[in-house]
Parts: sequence; C-alpha cells; structure tokens
Amino acid sequence: MKAVALLRPLSFPSFPSRPHYGCLPRRTNLPVSCSSHWTESPIKAEDSTGPRSEEYRYQFYDDWFLALFRNKMVKEVGWDSEKAGYDGLIEVANRLMLRRTPSETTDAAVRILRSLFPPLLLHLYKLLVSPIGGGKLAAMMVARVTVITCQWLMGVCKVNSVDLPDGSSWESGVFVERCKYLEESKCVGICVNTCKLPTQVYVLHC
Repeated sequence: MKAVALLRPLSFPSFPSRPHYGCLPRRTNLPVSCSSHWTESPIKAEDSTGPRSEEYRYQFYDDWFLALFRNKMVKEVGWDSEKAGYDGLIEVANRLMLRRTPSETTDAAVRILRSLFPPLLLHLYKLLVSPIGGGKLAAMMVARVTVITCQWLMGVCKVNSVDLPDGSSWESGVFVERCKYLEESKCVGICVNTCKLPTQVYVLHC
C-alpha cells in the first residue's frame, strides 16, 4: 500500500478567478488538506491480509452529478464517448488530454469546474462566506461539500483535521480511501492534469 498525502494551505481570492481571469488581489488563507491511499497495482482480496477499503454506497443524486460533470466536459472537449456512465466519463477525460500540453489540459479542466457553478453564486460565496472567521467557515464548508458531492468520482472520502502552524486545527481536510478516478483511468497524468492540479487552481482562484 502506498500512501500519498497532499497538504497545502490554499488561498481563496475575493473574486472567482485567476489574475488573468480578472482576479482581485485580496485573499483569505484557507488551510485545506487532501490525502489518499492508493496502490500501484490491483490487490486481490484473497491475497490481501490488510483491512479492506470501505465500499461507497450509491446515492440517488450521484447520477445527476455524473451527468452534469460529464456534459460540461463534453462541451469543452467537443466529443462524447459511446459508453455510458463512469466508463464513458473516463474516455472523455482521456480525450481532454489529447493533443494538449499538461498546462493546457489543466486550464481546460479549470474551465470545466468553473462552468459547474453560476458566476454570481461564486462571487457571493467569496464576498459573504469567505471572510467569516478568517476563512475557517469557508474551508470547512469546502471539505464537507466535497465529501457530499464527489464520492461518486473519487470513492469513499471523509472529512479530517488539518493542523495549523499556530497549533490549532480545522476540520477542513478530505481523506480519500482509494482514489476511484486514478484506479479507473489507470493514468497518473489524467489524475494530475484533469483532477489534482485543476482542483488546486480552482480552489485558489475560483
């Protein structure tokens, strides 16, 4: 079992965008953590003596989230897979990387993430929620919304605690048991350039 821990103090600007998207300069630091366990090769149940990862229980709204995310990705790519469901999503993600540099893929994925939310909603969130408690409320909300809305994509994940330099801690981390997106795509490049980096950029500059 190989452990991958991603721990970064993320910053939320007061307007949802990067500098070249029209970002305002003021920022609120939000400590957000994301960590995950994953394996380099599949482990057969009969060969493993360690604890099994918890199975994600399907929720009635998961199909809606998958369809929304896939539709936005299809619009960006200009192509759709004939496969249904998650398998089709992975094929569209592969096509997103086709003939693009890693940075171009990341930029495209950020556009997809931004298209999931009305611009006014994002602006009001940054204006009204982000300043509360020095960003603590916003950081905790991001972690909980991620757990509620993204387990269909990543697999089982839970909110965990992030230790801050001043000795305090916030419940603003997300721990992913085994990343479904990485395992199904079987490609670290897809994971990094269409999920990990775009998500970091989006949280920093959304």
